[in-house]
Amino acid sequence: MYDSDDSLSSTLLPAVIPFASYTDARQAVRRLVEIYDRNTAFIRDGFANYLSQGPSGRRVRAYYPALRIRVSTYQEVDSRLSYGHVVEPGMYVTTVTQPSLYYDYLLEQISLLLRNHGVPVEVGESDMPIPVHFSFVDGKYVEGVYSDSLLGEAMRDHFDVPDLAVTDDAIVNGTWIGKHGEAQPLAPFTAPRIDYSLHRLQHYTATAPEHFQNFVLFTNYQFYVDEFCNWARDTLARGEGGYTALVEPGNRITVPGPSQQPSGMPLSRIPQMPSYHLVREGHGGITLINIGIGPANAKTITDHVAVLRPSAWLMLGHCAGLRTTQRLGDYVLAHGYVRQDHVLDDDLPIWVPVPPLAEIQVALEQAVADVSGLSGWELKRIMRTGTVASTDNRNWELRDNAEPVRQLSQSRAIAMDMESAAIAANGFRFRVPYGTLLCVSDKPLHGELKLPGMASDFYRKQVGQHLQIGIRALELLRDMPRERLHSRKLRSFIETAFK
Repeated sequence: MYDSDDSLSSTLLPAVIPFASYTDARQAVRRLVEIYDRNTAFIRDGFANYLSQGPSGRRVRAYYPALRIRVSTYQEVDSRLSYGHVVEPGMYVTTVTQPSLYYDYLLEQISLLLRNHGVPVEVGESDMPIPVHFSFVDGKYVEGVYSDSLLGEAMRDHFDVPDLAVTDDAIVNGTWIGKHGEAQPLAPFTAPRIDYSLHRLQHYTATAPEHFQNFVLFTNYQFYVDEFCNWARDTLARGEGGYTALVEPGNRITVPGPSQQPSGMPLSRIPQMPSYHLVREGHGGITLINIGIGPANAKTITDHVAVLRPSAWLMLGHCAGLRTTQRLGDYVLAHGYVRQDHVLDDDLPIWVPVPPLAEIQVALEQAVADVSGLSGWELKRIMRTGTVASTDNRNWELRDNAEPVRQLSQSRAIAMDMESAAIAANGFRFRVPYGTLLCVSDKPLHGELKLPGMASDFYRKQVGQHLQIGIRALELLRDMPRERLHSRKLRSFIETAFK
């Protein structure tokens, strides 16, 4: 993947760390941390010397740590498991980045491999260089220097920079083709792909990846953000739910206490997709992200959140109700999707069905019942389950209605929005359990358009309840055994062992 014939006279490398075997998952993760910390420090030190003393005539390079496992027999494992084992004999390997951030995740995945296969894992150095940008966790220091074009061009001769040739989604898309004798992927993402997304998350959301929680809500209305932050502060003040802090854009942290004043100064500019994190031990809390409007935003943010391997994500948004029997404020629980948003056509062809996940559907329906106080037949008065059509044309109502309405009728769609299909499809593609609960805010086919006065009254009445339903659903999912939540529906013929 990288040309070993460098333009410089020689390459400065740290001492090689050979692969070693481990039968203890914790020791294996600690070794990954040691290798990563040593190698990124080596690059940072070389970069500091480059800035202070100028070019040395030597390329500074260090490699990502790697984890691999050799399996020589077909191992019979519990057929109910959706991850934690390889499917056939062979060598499996993955590069690893920021292992301290992924400590619990790596510990779980390695523990399952050791348990299910009864052979050691091996930890050592890969042959994939760490780009200098990614050796700085937040990337800010390098960006400040790299903006100088002359220094930037010279830096390429002395340090490795991000390479799109190894930063792709071939593994999760099922398009990865290995060379003869090459090890198979052990995890869904390579280290450079993860690093790329971790830096993008900081850029788009203005909070560090370490604050993201395993249970994620996506919305596109500030009303939900305000309601979430108020609820989060009240929850912290009451000491309920095991939550320990609220993190807002700019990494401003509020902890339980009499003042509840967040640390740090407010941002001068709101990021493109601000995120808010109600923190719980083990990343078991809730992250809310205001993704803005449109399927492109929905794809962008889920492309990056996916590398954190969340336990579930849900879309809470508004939709156009398509049936005469629906009322403003009714809920729509998506059971299927008509994908007319086009943002994932190249990665997940539209002929691929995006199925409902029973675990998510049950949790969402139970949450609506819990929060509304209705159940059974009465619950059907305010919630309808069916197909949601997502479009990339916000003003679809302005087209000639005949053909679009015919297509919607043929699909049995009950609601139209812009983001839900992209979020569900990317959940399917990235093996992240997904779900959608929308709230009917207008009925354009029946003369009830979204107008300012109507919208304000609608939002005031419905936002609080809708948000609480989403929170309740995530709490129900959090209490579910992990092996049940991660459905086998999301696995393809040949899958990575890591979830």
